Amino acid sequence: MDKERLSQFAEKVFVDLAGTMTAGMAYLGVATGLFQVMAGRGPLTIDAVTEASGLQRRYVEEWLGGMAAGGYLDYDPAQGTFALPEEHAYLLASEGTDHYVGGLYYAVLGNLSVGPRVARAFREGGGVPFDDFPEEFLVGLDLMNRGAYDRRLVGEWLQQMPDAVKALESGGSSLDVGCGVGRVSLNLARAYPNSRFVGVDVHGDSIAGARAAAEAETETVGGRLTFVRGSLEALEPGATFDLITACDCVHDFASPEETLGMIQERLAPGGSLLVIEPKVADKLEDNINSMGAMFYGFSLFHCMTQSLAQGGPGLGTCMGPARTEALMRQAGFTQFRALTIRSRVNLFYEVKA
Repeated sequence: MDKERLSQFAEKVFVDLAGTMTAGMAYLGVATGLFQVMAGRGPLTIDAVTEASGLQRRYVEEWLGGMAAGGYLDYDPAQGTFALPEEHAYLLASEGTDHYVGGLYYAVLGNLSVGPRVARAFREGGGVPFDDFPEEFLVGLDLMNRGAYDRRLVGEWLQQMPDAVKALESGGSSLDVGCGVGRVSLNLARAYPNSRFVGVDVHGDSIAGARAAAEAETETVGGRLTFVRGSLEALEPGATFDLITACDCVHDFASPEETLGMIQERLAPGGSLLVIEPKVADKLEDNINSMGAMFYGFSLFHCMTQSLAQGGPGLGTCMGPARTEALMRQAGFTQFRALTIRSRVNLFYEVKA
């Protein structure tokens, strides 16, 4: 046995465990507003953080220590102060931006909570249905995506699909498949007042949230935006759309070829499908990095298992570009184009019949 390699791996084990616990503590910082309280205020004592946050001092003290140990906060032992660096606040205390990472901590917490059930599925098969994930996971999904959808979808991403833009400007229609709480459809409806929009999702709580968000903007989107609970079969028979979006969900489908076939049938002549998928490579050896490890974790604890729970193939988060294109062509699409959009976490495609 190589003792040096053993020592290095033992260190890695503790580094990884520290990272897991640090992610949990970061969730607490997001959920309690502690990062927001500390942002832009420089060095603070424990009492100052406690007073500003209105939280319990003993919990605040332990959290500050943990976040300093994990490298999230700067600690000055001479002054006994803690500071959230500006560069860290940019990611941790910037909700609503396209660079906010707070939602990731919610998602990790929600994913790991079903760990015992995933372990059972290893032995017995099946998986964990989407409906069984805790509220923290749903909150995390929205927090992860909201800023990007609000700031990038209309002004940047969609601009690489001029046919779709032209159709929506002139009074077309759009469908968002797997719409969640409706951020995509809401942004499109705000931007294109001459068109109509539909979001569809099988998850009841998500649809309820989407409908509530639309209701709050009745003056802007009222009468042009509808959210439907169910599969594509629940839509108005024969209705077609100039733009269909499938954002971070194709790899989740329980019946991918069948669902993509139905999506193709719903595209109007000349219509476009926008597909957004996780940014992974086709080969495992090219995914052996921190981003790949994160995506494989999300796959095991959510994406793959919820598909298998429905009797699906469990494509998983790390499906990759080649498999994505193969799925589209198997479903009958003839045009598949990667869009040149910069992102650390996503790949973008325009697909046509």
